[in-house]
Amino acid sequence: MRASIRFTAVVVCLSWLGASAQPVPAPAHKPAARSPRSAGEAEAARAYKEALKAGPLALRAFLQKFPKGADLHVHLSGAVYAETFLRDAAEDAICVDPAALRFARPPCTAPLVPAARLSGQVTPADQDLYDHLVNSFSMRSFVPYAGFSGHDQFFATFAKFGGLDKRHTGEWIDEVASRAADQNQQYLELMETPPFGHAATVAKEIGWPAGEQVDFAALRQKLLDQGLRDEVDVDIDDVRKSGADRQSIEHCGTPQAAPACHVEVRYIYQVLRANPPETVFAQTLLGFETIQKSMDTGADGFVGINFVQPEDGYVSMHDYTLQMKMVGYLHSVYPRVHISLHAGELAPGLVPPNGLRFHIHQAIELAHAERIGHGADLMYERDPDELLKTMAEKHVMVEINLSSNEGILGISGENHPFPLYLNAHVPVALSTDDEGVSRIDLTHEYVRAATEYHLTYQQLKTIARTGMEHSFLPGETLWAEADGFRAARGACRAQMPGSDKPSEPCKSLLAHSEKASAQWELERRFRAFEAHF
Repeated sequence: MRASIRFTAVVVCLSWLGASAQPVPAPAHKPAARSPRSAGEAEAARAYKEALKAGPLALRAFLQKFPKGADLHVHLSGAVYAETFLRDAAEDAICVDPAALRFARPPCTAPLVPAARLSGQVTPADQDLYDHLVNSFSMRSFVPYAGFSGHDQFFATFAKFGGLDKRHTGEWIDEVASRAADQNQQYLELMETPPFGHAATVAKEIGWPAGEQVDFAALRQKLLDQGLRDEVDVDIDDVRKSGADRQSIEHCGTPQAAPACHVEVRYIYQVLRANPPETVFAQTLLGFETIQKSMDTGADGFVGINFVQPEDGYVSMHDYTLQMKMVGYLHSVYPRVHISLHAGELAPGLVPPNGLRFHIHQAIELAHAERIGHGADLMYERDPDELLKTMAEKHVMVEINLSSNEGILGISGENHPFPLYLNAHVPVALSTDDEGVSRIDLTHEYVRAATEYHLTYQQLKTIARTGMEHSFLPGETLWAEADGFRAARGACRAQMPGSDKPSEPCKSLLAHSEKASAQWELERRFRAFEAHF
């Protein structure tokens, strides 16, 4: 059976890459028929082919303006560039440890130096330290060496630039939103870890029940009885204040409004999976409570939950099944809360072979994940063909992070499952993961996908549409068929999606669904983009 699976995978991959191979049997789930091309789309497709032939720089210029919709997998702290953190450290009077190449708390007595020394007029020695800090805070100039991999460097960065004042969060959101606006993106779901100190304290007091069978319902009630909900408003206010600060920086609502004001931002509640089980459960419960209240009150804040920290860590691996059961139980109590999970951010050799067999499966089967982050170990999971079929039928989307997967896992090109997901008609969207640490942006990922996997213009449009389709914005989708993108539904069915003058019934439908409205805007942007060709 394993040999059969491997053979099927190789045939699919070779077929996708244009190599000589036998035709791949059509999967059980077929995509909707493609809608007829407009003249503008045909001309844009021609221009795309020319840019693709001209090389990466010409393609970059083309795709910079291409409407990319959403980035659904982006960690806020990892999305900020090192230069911003160094500027903020100077403002906060933070110190720098030149030996460890990290921030340190004052006083800045030798061997520590003030971060302010690295701003304004700097000496050659200060410039040298500045350059080394940028490298230490990111993947810039990094070359793996004996005993220290790209995985090690990537995850080590977060502790080095941590510790800055939370007052900068609005500024960081503005940086990411401004970069998105410059690339014709319209929506971001930023992963953020809000305060959970009270929940962790309560969890420690209660402890973790003995035995293999855990009564999640009883544990949840104990946490709620001990005041876990007291932190919900704190978490909601945390992102509300940061969002207000960002809008102030961008002068939103004024004649001086920055383009970034047109980038909609929502948040994914990060749970730290490397903690003890009582803390993970308490933080996850707090996340579900916070997201549900955000939804009930209409707050433009948290829309979904995710687990973060290295998936190959000891606790992450040891407690993975338990953690998926936690999420599955809480899903049964809070069924409206959206779930996206890091699953399959693993590679052979990083963990034992049996550790590659079940993470994506359990994220979907036990935790009811609607989206999978990374999914890089797909073909090492048990029965990957059946898993692909299940994901296609259930419309479980994969957040593809090409640069991140290469930097952390060493997975790229024909060793990446991206084309396998595409050929199995599993919905996929490109995302950046940690664009500041990786020193990239979303356009870079589109260029990479287009050149490495020979994507067509229509495929790029489908990827962008898929991102908006699987966003956690409230409301029903614009489209009549899930992941079909062929015709609008209901009162908008007879309309040209993205037109400037939808009918009154269609306007009403859009007004009652933030998701459908955002999808309509993406179609409008496609029309505007294609009108230039």
